[in-house]
Order: sequence, then C-alpha cells, then structure tokens
Amino acid sequence: MTAGPTDTATLEPLPPPEPEPPAPRRLPPARWVRENLFNTWYNSLLTVVLGAALGWAALRALRFVFFGARWEIIQTNLTLLMVGRYPRDQLFRPWLAILIVSAAAGLGAGLAARTAPRPARWDAFKRAAPGLALLAVLAAFARTPLPALLVAASVAACLAARTAGTRLPDKAARWLPLVYLGTVVGAYLALTAGGPGWDSWGGLLLTLYLALGGIVLSFPIGVLLALGRRSSFPAVRLVCVGYIELIRGVPLITLLLMGQFMLGFFFPQGFPRPGLVVRALIAIVLFTAAYVAEIVRGGLQGVPKGQSEAAQAIGLSPVKTTVLIVLPQALRNVIPALVGQFISLFKDTSLVAIIGLLDLLFVAQAITQQPGFLGQGLQAEVLVFASFVYWSFCYSMSRASQRLERRLGVGER
Repeated sequence: MTAGPTDTATLEPLPPPEPEPPAPRRLPPARWVRENLFNTWYNSLLTVVLGAALGWAALRALRFVFFGARWEIIQTNLTLLMVGRYPRDQLFRPWLAILIVSAAAGLGAGLAARTAPRPARWDAFKRAAPGLALLAVLAAFARTPLPALLVAASVAACLAARTAGTRLPDKAARWLPLVYLGTVVGAYLALTAGGPGWDSWGGLLLTLYLALGGIVLSFPIGVLLALGRRSSFPAVRLVCVGYIELIRGVPLITLLLMGQFMLGFFFPQGFPRPGLVVRALIAIVLFTAAYVAEIVRGGLQGVPKGQSEAAQAIGLSPVKTTVLIVLPQALRNVIPALVGQFISLFKDTSLVAIIGLLDLLFVAQAITQQPGFLGQGLQAEVLVFASFVYWSFCYSMSRASQRLERRLGVGER
C-alpha cells in the first residue's frame, strides 16, 4: 500500500513563556531625593517651600505636645475616656475580654504566618506602629502600674498564642473561623454575663462595641441585599432595591433619632423595649448594610459572565456558583471600598452623642466642663488625644486592608 498523508495535523511547538519583569530596584536615598524632589528647578522650589511649611507645622505640633499642652486632664480622666460610666468594680471584665481577643488574634496570626511570606522588619514595624504608639501613650497617662502590667499580659498572651499557632497541624486552620466565633462569644460573655447593662457603657469601650457590632452585623446583611437586588424574583429584587435606595437617601443622624423615638412602636405590646445602645446599633447596622450592598453589587458586576457559565458547565448549582465562584471574586475586588466604608463607620459612631450616649468624643468634650478644668481652654488637648485614638484604629484598618490586597493580588491579576 502507498502511504498517504497523515490525518492528524502537525502540532506547532508552544512559544516560550515570557520572562517575568525584574523586580524594581530600590534607589539609594540620596539618589531618590535627587531624582524625585530636585530634578527640575520648579520641583526644587516646591520641595523647599513645602518642606519649610511642613517643618514649621511639625515643630509647632511637637512643641505643643511635649512642652505647651496640659495633659493632666487626660491623666485624671483616662478611665472615664476608656470606659465611661462603666462600674469601676467591674473593670476586670473589659480586661478579660482584651485577653481573649489578644489570644485569638495571636493564634490567627500564627496560622497565617505558615502560609504567608515573612514580612520585612520595616513592614512589620509599620503594621504594628499605630497600636504600639497607642499603648505607649495610654501607659504614659496611667497613674498606676496595673494598666501597664495588664497590657503586658495581653501582649504576652498574643505572642504565646502566635507561637502555638505556628506549631499546630495544618488541619487546625480549618477551625479558625470557629475560633473567631468563639472569641466573639467569649468576649461578649465576659463583658455582659452577670455584669452591667449596655447603657452604662461609654468612652472608647462603647465606640469599639458600636463599630465592631456594626461591621460584623452589617456585612452579611449587605451581601444578602446585594444578591437580592440581582435576584431573578421580582418581589425580592423590588424589596431590596426599595430598602437600599430608601436608607441611602436618609442621613445617619435621622436614623439614630428615629431609633430612639420610634423603634419602640415596632415591637408588640408587652415586649421589652431595647435600650439606647441597642437602638443606636440597630440604626448603624441598617445604615451601613445599604452601603455595603451597593459596594458588593459593584463587585458582582465586575465578575465576568464566563465565570458563571463555566461553573454551570461543570454541573454546579446556582447557589454553589454564587457562593464558591462569583461571590469570592466580587468581595476580593471591592476590599478597598469595603474597608473604606468600615473606617467611615468607625468615625461615624461619634454621632451617637446626639441621642445621649457617652462615646469617646462626647466624653472628651464633657471632661472640659469639670469644675477643676472649667474655663481653662483645654479643648485642644482632649481633641488631640481623641483624634490620635481614632487615627490609630483607622490607620491599622487601612494597613490590614493593604496587606490583604497584596496577598490576594487585587489589581494585579
């Protein structure tokens, strides 16, 4: 027989993979300054003028902080700024909650350190700098060594739990969500089981409670609202759209006032009415959930339709497609916007002062009216202290968001 042509097509060799671009090399400080700040005459002029202005502002700020300010108002009222009217004989409860949270945070960091590359010392320092600065300031204002000892115990518990987390088996990582859930429950019980009610909370304790409660509760509600707005059922979609547009068109102050004066009318006769703190938390959750829903909806629209089609082609149900394929990609894409919303929520907790709650900023303004400090012009000191506390928490949230973005490759692939 005569050999005929082959039926199969000749396979062409695959092109070699493109080489990865080299990592950017860090320039020496002197060369970086010359190339970025003094490369042209007008950049040199701007650098000199802005540098002089910033230097003058920094000098005035340092002079005020270390020489001109009268910090005795903070030192005298430090406990009031931290916990408000919380009973002093029950202060062991917040410290117990701090120890529980510190141990859980250290355990999670230890488990994450086994899979993540070890950060450079400078990056690790920048990540911990706001918290360390806040602890140092609070320890400096404390009038007894007991708070410093308790802070040291919390740091030791965090480090010990982190060491234990690095040595646990790999299977232990799957139980980390349950550990965090148990941490929330344990801290909640430490603060409330047999202790004072929420309405006696105040200061930084109340601010953190409203912020963390608003974040934890509003996030799942917002995700469900975003999914409901894209639902194929007209009734579900209409309800979600109506809720989102209505809440986003109302200021948070209005919801706080409505929660204080009108929320009781929505409960049946004889049902116990919630206190002011619970009413404020409900208003904050309802308000934030609407904004989270729109952020998540934007992330859902950014997921290519081919992802859903590919999931359906391999036999995944619509629920599994949403939970396992679409939703993780959508949340990954909107991490910056979500964290920005949560930072805004943390600062907006100061609005609860309008309904009579003693949050950190309200207490900071109220202590200037004490007989020993009345009329002495100490508003600058208390506002600087409150601003520093807000900044330390907000900056820490921002750094954590940036680290998560780098680990997940947001904007890179």
